[in-house]
Amino acid sequence: MEVQETRVQTDRVLTIPNILSMARLVGVPLFLWLILRPEFGGPKSDTWALLVLALSGISDYLDGKLARRWNQISSLGRLLDPAADRLYILSTLVGLTWREILPIWLTAALLLRELVLLVMVGILRRHGYPPPQVNFLGKAATFNLMYAFPLLLLSDGTGWISSLAAIFGWAFAGWGTTLYWWAGVLYVVQVRRLVRADAKAD
Repeated sequence: MEVQETRVQTDRVLTIPNILSMARLVGVPLFLWLILRPEFGGPKSDTWALLVLALSGISDYLDGKLARRWNQISSLGRLLDPAADRLYILSTLVGLTWREILPIWLTAALLLRELVLLVMVGILRRHGYPPPQVNFLGKAATFNLMYAFPLLLLSDGTGWISSLAAIFGWAFAGWGTTLYWWAGVLYVVQVRRLVRADAKAD
C-alpha cells in the first residue's frame, strides 16, 4: 500500500531537503571511485567509502524528516530521493560485485527487481499515470540494504570485527532483498489494478 502524504507540496527547488538529496547524488560517483581504487592499482580506501555511505544514510533520513517537519515536500524531492536511493544501491552493487564481495546471484536478483520496476513505470506512463510513490515497504528494504552494504564492505578483511560484520551484513542483505522484492510485487499488483480499471472504464 502507498504511504499517503497529506501535506501540501511545494514547487520550490532550493529547499534544505532537496539540497541534501542533491548532495547524496554527488556522493554516488565519489563512493564508486573510492571503492574501486584498489582494482585499478590505487590504495584501499574502504574507510572513506564507508564514511560516504554513512553520510548518505544520515542524509536520507534527514531529507524526508525535514521535508515533513518544515512542510518542504516538493515534486522534485519526490524524484530525487528515490533516484538517490537507487543510484547508491546500483553503485554499491557494481563496486561490491567487482570486488567479489557480493555474489553474482544476489546482484542479479536486485537488478532484476529494478528492471521489473522500470517496466511497470513504462506501463504507467502509457496509461497517463506518474511513477509509483515510494511505499513504506520499499523504504524499509532500502534501509536494510543500506545497512547491509557497508557491513559487507567491512567484512572484506580479517579479525573478529570483519567476521561479525559478515554475519550482520548478510542478515541485512537477506531481509533487504526479500523486502525489495515484496515491495516490487506490490507495485506490480498496483499497476495491474490501475490498468484493469482503465480497461473497464473504456
